[in-house]
Amino acid sequence: MKRLIFILSFIHLCTAVAVGKNYDNPDTLVVARDGTGEFRNISEAIEVCRAFMDYHKVIYIKKGTYKEKLIIPQWLTHIELCGEDRDQTIITWDDHANITLPSTGKGMGTFRTYTLKIQGSYITLKNLTVENNSARLGQAVALHTEGDCLTFLNCRFLGHQDTIYTGNAKTRLYFGNCYIEGTTDFIFGPSTAWFEQCDIFCKANSYITAASTPQDVPFGYIFNQCRITADKGVDKVYLGRPWRNYGYTLFMHCELPAQIRPEGWHHWREEAKQTARYLEYENHGEGAATNGRVTWSRQLTKKEAQAVTPENVFIINDTWIPNK
Repeated sequence: MKRLIFILSFIHLCTAVAVGKNYDNPDTLVVARDGTGEFRNISEAIEVCRAFMDYHKVIYIKKGTYKEKLIIPQWLTHIELCGEDRDQTIITWDDHANITLPSTGKGMGTFRTYTLKIQGSYITLKNLTVENNSARLGQAVALHTEGDCLTFLNCRFLGHQDTIYTGNAKTRLYFGNCYIEGTTDFIFGPSTAWFEQCDIFCKANSYITAASTPQDVPFGYIFNQCRITADKGVDKVYLGRPWRNYGYTLFMHCELPAQIRPEGWHHWREEAKQTARYLEYENHGEGAATNGRVTWSRQLTKKEAQAVTPENVFIINDTWIPNK
């Protein structure tokens, strides 16, 4: 009996290795819920990718709703998740911070609630919706990032409180032409992130950002040519509040609606006024007036603004320019 179990285990191992080798190439993997692709679930396609690839691997995801809680692990690099249609290719889950864990009897906490966690580096998401579909019962993360050099193009990120968590300092993220919605602190964390021509939708009277940029990191969140809008009944929105001292957030060339508070920013804690790096430059719209802004924020000069480029912002560990 033991010999039979050993033989069966050996065959299973050999089969798994063979399957892995079949996908050890730059070919595109196709995922489809209707069974017309190689995989029905995104997690299955991620699982066959080789560790530390030196080539670009595309996982093409056909239209459909994929109810999956996903991790792209640290050892996977140079992977692109590309949806067939941004609004109809949806990755969704519904955890929130106050779900009781049977193992501890305590709440799940914010950082376990993600729908998609990206630990690998040089990862691209394109034409996808990532959603945390939980009820408004606590913090609920849709996108949780830990890897470096991550690019998000034409994606939607849907949630309520804490929609996007940029989880590691000195990691670099680029969001181009994305839609991001939420209620409180729905873009938060210590990473350096550039948001280009993104639509930011505020679903409640609260705070858009909660940066926790470390003191020794020169840039945190940069919003360039973005459009801020708000839901019906919303009339008191702050651009941000510092989750930790030295939080950095800049809005430049952005359209700010009337719902933005005249003071613009909130200090969260009194001591944060001494260190918060809150900046604006040449914004427009009814909420862009600067005469009522808090005294501890400031407007960039033209010379300072000219130096805020992706090339300068992303020089942290090495030089990286996102492939747009």
